[in-house]
Amino acid sequence: MLFTAQAHLPADSALVAGAALRTFFNIADAWGLNVEQAMVLLGLDSRSTYFKWKKNPESASLNADKLERLSYIFGIYKALQILLPKPDAADGWLHQANQAALFSGQSALQRMLSGRVADLYVVRQYLDAQCGWA
Repeated sequence: MLFTAQAHLPADSALVAGAALRTFFNIADAWGLNVEQAMVLLGLDSRSTYFKWKKNPESASLNADKLERLSYIFGIYKALQILLPKPDAADGWLHQANQAALFSGQSALQRMLSGRVADLYVVRQYLDAQCGWA
């Protein structure tokens, strides 16, 4: 199931939220994100909500914004795994300075940490193009 802003959650939305958030937290760990960075990517302001969701992901109510963010993050992760099959290289790419015009010498993670969904989209689009999918 692709998580998009237009997606309608099935009746078992707690299961969807749980699976999506467990996947996100695993990706955040692989990418070496701290709590603040993970919160920005999720679009969360509340540390208590973050830790509640981390402890009990099924308790989350994921709105369209959160689902869209998760969709982009999952796509970024997948594209990196395809482009850079060694996990350390794939996960490390986000932290490396990038000379592509889109990044202006910053890392992809710095771009993603602006807090805007649009920046997640741009990074995803860039990686999709690198994979030949765009």
